[in-house]
Amino acid sequence: MEVTDDEQLTAAALERVEADEFMPDEERTQAQSAVREDEAEALAYLVEPVDLLSQVPGVELAQASWSSELVDHDPDADVWELEEEDDEDHLDDVRP
Repeated sequence: MEVTDDEQLTAAALERVEADEFMPDEERTQAQSAVREDEAEALAYLVEPVDLLSQVPGVELAQASWSSELVDHDPDADVWELEEEDDEDHLDDVRP
């Protein structure tokens, strides 16, 4: 995924946080701060993983988490170079 307009993303997330009638005021203040500081946090307030995966056959969401990484995007490159991670650390995150 590529964020093409971080201001628009942040504004939409702030609207969602503000509209959440069940969020306590203290949590709302923390959420607003987090959304302003990090696009991944903004995205987390806009995208519901359960909704994304509920219609995918053979998949049950066991756990969801968010992370982000800034990368240099070369649209002409076949493969993006990302920092290597230990894939075994993430095996428990996805369960069919």
